[in-house]
Amino acid sequence: MKAVSIEHSKAVYLADFAFYLVAIVLLLGVLAGFAPRHALVGVALAVIAGAVCWSMVEYLMHRVIFHGIEPFQRMHGEHHQRPQALIATPTVLSAVFILLLVWLPATLLGGVWLGLGATLGMTAGYFTYGLVHHAMHHWRPRGAWMRQRKRLHALHHHAVQQNYGVTTSLWDHVFRSFRQS
Repeated sequence: MKAVSIEHSKAVYLADFAFYLVAIVLLLGVLAGFAPRHALVGVALAVIAGAVCWSMVEYLMHRVIFHGIEPFQRMHGEHHQRPQALIATPTVLSAVFILLLVWLPATLLGGVWLGLGATLGMTAGYFTYGLVHHAMHHWRPRGAWMRQRKRLHALHHHAVQQNYGVTTSLWDHVFRSFRQS
């Protein structure tokens, strides 16, 4: 039986970015065009909450699941062994998780507009994470922030018990896994 692979062709890998960019634009369009004016402050707060929640999900997934639970640990280990390989979560899997674990509960708890807002925040966070992580391994950083993110991520690749955050070190500080060197 063939093992599950999270390595993708260049076309499939890039299609993931396109899918999430389109999803973000559509969510923005629906919210801007159809959300009632009285709901806009709540929607904006839901977007912010979704993005903040994404940062914690990013940290916990990386630390707890990708570095602690099989078969995810083994699959993520492939990324550590070959950091420039086009390895990512399959789009259908990440989209289903976002729908079932973000949109559905947020909509049931807060209604359609807050549900879409939280989903936009989480989706934008996920897209940003993917883009930043790709840039760390494939592009030369130009700005100070990106150089710092790339340096901390490189430290993680050499000592996997530190610096799990890709887009932020906030949760590494909170959970004491941040290392400067």
